Amino acid sequence: MICVAISDKDPATCLSILDSVEMAEIRLDLTGNSLSEIEKIFAHHTPTIATCRAENTSLEMQKDKLIKAIESGAHYVDIEIEISDNQSNEIIACAKKHGCKIIISYHNFNVTPGLRELFSIADDCFNRGADIAKIATLVNNQGDNARLMALYDISKPVVALGMGEIGKITRLFAPLMGAPFTFAAQDDGAATAPGQISYSEMKKLIEKINTTINNGDE
Repeated sequence: MICVAISDKDPATCLSILDSVEMAEIRLDLTGNSLSEIEKIFAHHTPTIATCRAENTSLEMQKDKLIKAIESGAHYVDIEIEISDNQSNEIIACAKKHGCKIIISYHNFNVTPGLRELFSIADDCFNRGADIAKIATLVNNQGDNARLMALYDISKPVVALGMGEIGKITRLFAPLMGAPFTFAAQDDGAATAPGQISYSEMKKLIEKINTTINNGDE
């Protein structure tokens, strides 16, 4: 499944995008939506991830927006691994109450850590209450890609993504490796992470890969 990352500030545009995609991440730290707008957006039937990065807003606003999204129907909530236990525990409790799945995410915009550290980070995500561990790191060489792909040996749900041009391949192969979803940029919109591919292009490329693999099995 392809999850489109939405950062558009216009709620009407956001709802229009939700009508045309299979899944979406709403970057509440970038959209600037009010609580009433969040309620309308997350009441939409399309599966959604509520995300609000701490570096772009206050901790209080982050908590309020994520909780409002969960209460309004978000299917997933993304909680950064760096957030304090007090902050994350309150959000996690709300998510469990409303049947919202929990993503604990780790981002490294400088390097891809070594394999042992990557597995330790994934363990930490699950120990903190994750249903899904999301690990996104800057890829500087193909070895970085290989280490990220090794995370799919974990028996629990993982989304491992390489940021940057070299890491694009990880976004394409994530669903094939067992990730529940991968991320793409909205068509004609700004990417929310380095190396994101547009939704339409991502869809075409994944379909082509699937066709190639299936033809090879015949």
